[in-house]
Amino acid sequence: MFQRTLARLTVINSFVFFIIYFLFTLILYGYLSYRLFDRVDEAMRLHASGFRLANGIVVPLERPIFDPRIFVLARSTDGRIVNPIPFHENEFKNIDEITSNIEAGELNTKDYEGHVYRIMRWPYVYQEDLYDSDTNFRVESVFIISIVDSEVQLLNNFLWLIIGGGVISVLGIIVAGFLLAKRAMVPIQEAWEKQQQFVSDVSHELRSPLTGIYSNAELMLRYPDETIREECHRINTIMQEAKRMIKLISSLLTLARSDAGKSDISLSLINLSDVVNEVISHFEVFKEINHISLVANIESNVEVVADKDRVHQLIVILLDNAFKFTPVGGQVTIDCYIFNRNAIISVRDTGVGIAPESISRIFDRFFREDKSRSRNSGGTGLGLSIAKWIVEKHAGKINVKSALGKGTKFTVSIPIQRRH
Repeated sequence: MFQRTLARLTVINSFVFFIIYFLFTLILYGYLSYRLFDRVDEAMRLHASGFRLANGIVVPLERPIFDPRIFVLARSTDGRIVNPIPFHENEFKNIDEITSNIEAGELNTKDYEGHVYRIMRWPYVYQEDLYDSDTNFRVESVFIISIVDSEVQLLNNFLWLIIGGGVISVLGIIVAGFLLAKRAMVPIQEAWEKQQQFVSDVSHELRSPLTGIYSNAELMLRYPDETIREECHRINTIMQEAKRMIKLISSLLTLARSDAGKSDISLSLINLSDVVNEVISHFEVFKEINHISLVANIESNVEVVADKDRVHQLIVILLDNAFKFTPVGGQVTIDCYIFNRNAIISVRDTGVGIAPESISRIFDRFFREDKSRSRNSGGTGLGLSIAKWIVEKHAGKINVKSALGKGTKFTVSIPIQRRH
């Protein structure tokens, strides 16, 4: 699949680059052609519009332009052609072929005997049109002819340069298209692998509680005469596994909404100190059951613009992790204070710690350093992912420091002033 996508992206990128190159060279060629012939055409128009007779004599141009490549021919009403400025007879031969089939007002380019001529036929509009009374030559129109060999040669050379450069450029375009396509495929492939891993992890997490629920329900069906009291342990297991599934699905729904940008944050001015104290009161029971001391250093009236429910969830996640990985007799410490215009929440424990190579991955979804131990304690590996998302939604930062056998410290900083 990825190879086919890579090939398609290469073709698309190459086609786009080729179109850009073709349009650029086409515009450049057209502009060069226009600029080369623009001056020549303007000089020819000046000669054509300025041609006028007075008593059978050509009146000089008001603004004489000397260009040896431009000469003027007069055409009579009966089709004869003369040159008002005489030159050698051998230069005048075959002039009828050069000027043939050109209508008044036209501007043509013709090849003739190895030269390129640019020819303009201009109607004569003045009343005095008698040029030669002996031959009754009355001027009907004027031919302006210019030799443009150098301009045409330059355009031809440029065209060959474009063609030659185009052949080389096509190879470069294909290589560039392939490299860009390959680079574009990196995040796609990474996202695909993460999605595959995500689906695998979700399937694995859901299979365990479903298996427990099914197994206990099947055992209960095998003994239909048993009382609820006798099957109480199996019912309790089913409830615990269902609770675990509800927690997992709720976490997945939160992350899915955050990925889709649909998980709104309701900001308001809250007293962070009160929120932290409220969460601490819920963990008093864990302190007594697990024999883990909980030390709180809460600065009073720490106010911050935040979503109260999400901040409450964040603190629960951090304290829950601290208690899970702190052995009996350990200590969990939570601090809340203001520092450098930021509200700081710090949770540290004297637990097992995190290996250095795992610290960079602890916020990844479903990552657990000790999977069997985390699963036994009810963990799904999604808590810290949700915690990071909550912090980022509040324009804050979350950092972790840990040492194996010494404990872990999470530090959250949230700006105390933030617009709704």
